[in-house]
Amino acid sequence: MSSAPNRPLTDIPWVDGLTFGEVLRQTARRNADREALVFTSLGYRRTWREFEAEVELAARGLLSLGLRRGDHLALWATNVPQWVVLQFATAKIGVVLVTINPAYRPFELQYVLRQSDARALCLVDQFKSSDYFAMLNEACPALAGAAPGKLSCTEYPKLQWVISLRGPTPAGAISWDDLLERGGNHDVDWQAVERELDCRQPINIQYTSGTTGFPKAATLSHRNLLLNAFYIGACQRITADDRICIPVPFYHCFGCVLGTLCCVTYGATMIVPADSFQPTATLDALESEGATSLYGVPTMFIAQLQDPTLAQRKITTLRTGIMAGSPCPIEVMRQVVDKLGASEVTIAYGQTEASPVITQTRYDDPIDLRVETVGRPLPGFEVKIVDPTDGRTLGDKEPGELCARGHGVMIGYYNDAAATAAAIDADGWLHTGDLAERLPNGYYHITGRLKDMVIRGGENIYPREIEEYLFRHPAIEQAAVVGLPDKKYGEELCAWVKLKVGATLTDDEVRAFVKKGLAHYKIPRYVRFVDSFPQTVTGKIQKFKIREEMIAELGLEIQKTA
Repeated sequence: MSSAPNRPLTDIPWVDGLTFGEVLRQTARRNADREALVFTSLGYRRTWREFEAEVELAARGLLSLGLRRGDHLALWATNVPQWVVLQFATAKIGVVLVTINPAYRPFELQYVLRQSDARALCLVDQFKSSDYFAMLNEACPALAGAAPGKLSCTEYPKLQWVISLRGPTPAGAISWDDLLERGGNHDVDWQAVERELDCRQPINIQYTSGTTGFPKAATLSHRNLLLNAFYIGACQRITADDRICIPVPFYHCFGCVLGTLCCVTYGATMIVPADSFQPTATLDALESEGATSLYGVPTMFIAQLQDPTLAQRKITTLRTGIMAGSPCPIEVMRQVVDKLGASEVTIAYGQTEASPVITQTRYDDPIDLRVETVGRPLPGFEVKIVDPTDGRTLGDKEPGELCARGHGVMIGYYNDAAATAAAIDADGWLHTGDLAERLPNGYYHITGRLKDMVIRGGENIYPREIEEYLFRHPAIEQAAVVGLPDKKYGEELCAWVKLKVGATLTDDEVRAFVKKGLAHYKIPRYVRFVDSFPQTVTGKIQKFKIREEMIAELGLEIQKTA
């Protein structure tokens, strides 16, 4: 691995000390007639002047409903224009935006509405086979008999308003057009509203995903998010001349911080190909809109590289971007550079609790640093590696838990002081639960998750090491390794393997390949070839689902024996 010279980001973060509304106002003034937001599949285009006006109108509408600073508004929708408008309209008046995964079902929706204390819920009508109002009625039957703004539900005592973002407006709800009309008739003293706001106040609640139990509500401030957006843009050399293609979901930090908020910070254009990721639609947007930056997880980039229409396209403007969420095989990175032209694409690492990026490669880092590491800490972030058993700070090339401290660390988990104290220690260090090592050149390498660790016959095994080794095989496109219960060893390894198109491989050949490069106890006992992996919408592989499926398939006993 080559080293790279230390290149500090020298730009002063002009957003520090400001709120979302102040940043949007300054950006809109500087770039009034430039394009701000484009939804290619909808024919929706707004300049910065038009976008700011729509945000203000929506903010007036929310104030007309009685929402005020500190209230919570839940947003349950795919990537639609209203999502971006609401992100800034809520922040402009100090209302906390609660983002809900559009894949949630009624039981999960019930939990979020109850736990978040939401006073209003905005939602789309349908997406694919999901009927959102049918699910809402299942979660909240009282809605059907309520008048708008008069919802009375013992399960969600604070919920008053339901706003339909598109399609028919059911009983008990108001439409998006109605909200905007109310806004047009509502006078507001904006100076008085802004005097109540401070950059350290909460502005966003995002629910973290977990393998067990209920998700936790990470609460983030204006300053948390704006500084993160500023620095991730600086790592890409983003300016107002850039056009960022955002096919990742808005409900996640990838979409609404690295994506929309970064664009607002720099005055870059937001390009949204569709309401969910589609490789062909994304390529259409790259080509027709002259995108200069592209976001995605490795599987999204792979899907675009394998799209049958790619060969006939003329994608000539792409320069940079962000790849995050899971390891990037070096061959994929090379193709992103060679076939898409994104020679300066960066790798980012973080988690929601850190707003989200902690480390990132830089636009001019060598390609090996961009596939073998997750970069260096963003300015204003401290990172250390500690021994998970005794908290001792470790040196270079000593694997341990990655901890971070700085401007991105969340305010805490909403209404969960115990979980907050477990995640952030008394000295302000966020314990990520990720295993990593620092290299002598100051870059970091993620080795796995504390909870992912497999203990086989007393040997501690980190699946990430085996997965990265499997990526080296020319026939393997993706791999996921999990631990399965075993009576003799406590746990045994299982590798899920997805082959490249046209490639062939046997179980024994996979084991023989691992045997060549890794210790014998790291050889998977079980190998399963699959066409796809269970994943979150952000591309992270849901290993607990793989594990559950294999336990059921093999008839294993979940209770481990010594």
